[in-house]
Formats: sequence, structure tokens, C-alpha cells
Amino acid sequence: MRQHQAWIETLKLHLLVISFEAEPIAAAYLRQTGWPWPLLLDPDRTLYRAYGMERGGWWQIYGPSSWHTYISLIMRGRSLHRPTGDTRQLGGDVLIDPDGIVRLHHVGATPADRPPVEHLLNIVRKRT
Repeated sequence: MRQHQAWIETLKLHLLVISFEAEPIAAAYLRQTGWPWPLLLDPDRTLYRAYGMERGGWWQIYGPSSWHTYISLIMRGRSLHRPTGDTRQLGGDVLIDPDGIVRLHHVGATPADRPPVEHLLNIVRKRT
């Protein structure tokens, strides 16, 4: 996402990240990554449940698809960090336009299942 910060600013997007982690863990994440956008905490996972983002099963979390993704990231030079908190919580991506209409609702099938950032930005570009 950070690689696309200029586009995000050009499109005047308001980007929020929601985490279920405790405040000290979320604060450490912000320090480590230098994340420039707001991070909101949802420790009770109210928003996660509202958008259908439940806890994944063992195979979803630790199965071949996840291993393939992590190996691919490592091969591209990405460093992985030891997981914290609930490693079974699945995430996702939601795009909501200024009128409150959900334009994209993606629930991850595995921890690393995310649409490419370019796909998200293309949806926004089509609306502007």
C-alpha cells in the first residue's frame, strides 16, 4: 500500500486500517512500519463480524495456500514478522464510497488473501 501512497493522495482517498490487536501491539506495528494512515482498534471484532470476517479453520491458516504465499513473499525479499494475537482471524478489504455505498467487499480466504492494490485503485479511478 505504501508504494501507492502518491496515487492514494492524488485520488484523495481516506484510508483506514482496522485491527483487533491490543493497543501496545498496534502501536508497535505503526512504529515498525511507519504506516501513515489511521489505524482503528476493534478489540471486540464488531466490524470484523459485520463484514463477515470470521476466524479461519486450521487448513485455511496453515495449509498449502498460506505457505505458498509466504514463500513467495520471502522470495521477493519481504521479511516476515512473528505473528501476534489471534493468528486464525481472517481479514479482508472493504471500499466504501463517499455516499456510503460499499464498492468492494472482499473477505480473505487465507491470512494473506488480499486483492492487489492496483485492483482497489482501479475501482476508485472508475468512480472519479
